[in-house]
Amino acid sequence: MRRKIVAGNWKMNNTLEEGIELAGQINDLVENTEINDVDVVIGTPFIHLTEVNKVVGEKIGVAAQNCADEKSGAYTGEISASMIKSTGSKYVILGHSERRTYYGETNEILVKKVNLTLENGLAPIFCIGEVLEEREAEKHFEVVKSQIAEGLFHLSAEEFGKVVLAYEPVWAIGTGVTASSDQAQEMHAFIRKTLVEQYGEEVANNTSILYGGSCKPSNAKELFENEDVDGGLIGGASLKAEDFMGIITAF
Repeated sequence: MRRKIVAGNWKMNNTLEEGIELAGQINDLVENTEINDVDVVIGTPFIHLTEVNKVVGEKIGVAAQNCADEKSGAYTGEISASMIKSTGSKYVILGHSERRTYYGETNEILVKKVNLTLENGLAPIFCIGEVLEEREAEKHFEVVKSQIAEGLFHLSAEEFGKVVLAYEPVWAIGTGVTASSDQAQEMHAFIRKTLVEQYGEEVANNTSILYGGSCKPSNAKELFENEDVDGGLIGGASLKAEDFMGIITAF
């Protein structure tokens, strides 16, 4: 049975003090609420990881938002997967559209990052999704399949079983525009079909596929009711504990 997951991505927000306070608020709400077997993850800036891991309990996993594509060495400003592991974190968000767009991350670079993440016992939350022009040109399925194949299909079935996918229509990220429930289900079903073709039904049916793109308390329930939507990767709404909790409890 695949896991239901709600993962927050704080992006470049919150000072260390603010992050510790927010993590504590989220932890208190999670500890005191029945959340129906949902895995809760918070993705913090690098400088928060160690301290946030001290604040949260066992019900919350902590994620980095990126990692280096090299093990170690003379790479000024980079953070390795082994460094992330040493903070007590469990996940790494990889391939987010903002990384692909602003920092030129390619599928080839992401292959290296995925491998290093897995080698260090961390679970990749691997992001995929099309821009508006690609959807309007009806190339969205082609684009998403290519991102999955080129970034992940070098993995064995056992390795792939440790990956979480996050579909984020780029045209909906931070815009307030959300893919319709039908659009989300259509793409998630396509993604699962793509996994069946590569790895078989067991692996595909056990892979959690999250939806990201202006998911908020008001629309989370409708999105999560879809058969192939297993949770969300949450941006802005994860910066307020009550809003984030409203999405967690939408299941």
